[in-house]
Amino acid sequence: QVQLVESGGGLVQAGGSLRLSCAASGRTFSVFPMAWFRQAPGKEREFVAVISRDGGSTYYAGSVKGRFTISRDNAKNTVYLQMNSLNPEDTAVYYCAAGGYGSSSRLYDYWGQGTQVTVSS
Repeated sequence: QVQLVESGGGLVQAGGSLRLSCAASGRTFSVFPMAWFRQAPGKEREFVAVISRDGGSTYYAGSVKGRFTISRDNAKNTVYLQMNSLNPEDTAVYYCAAGGYGSSSRLYDYWGQGTQVTVSS
């Protein structure tokens, strides 16, 4: 089992930045690729970014590429999502996920509780 706890969400103005963190406990963190997803009200959960076990490979959704950066610190059992140039369309609950790989939420076994990000115009 893996427990995931997100933090760092909040309210920010358009053009601003936030850094989300996801702390993992349980099974060895470094064996898992890690991902971020988000879900806006009335919409399906969508893929944001994924990072490989060693941090050497990353992949982003087109809507966030160039603005968001996923990273991880295996010594701290933590994955991060640095979000820059935020716009109101980025408003959503952000979730971290483990136990899978790729852009489909169905492939992931473990999920955090989510953290709300709200971007005002």
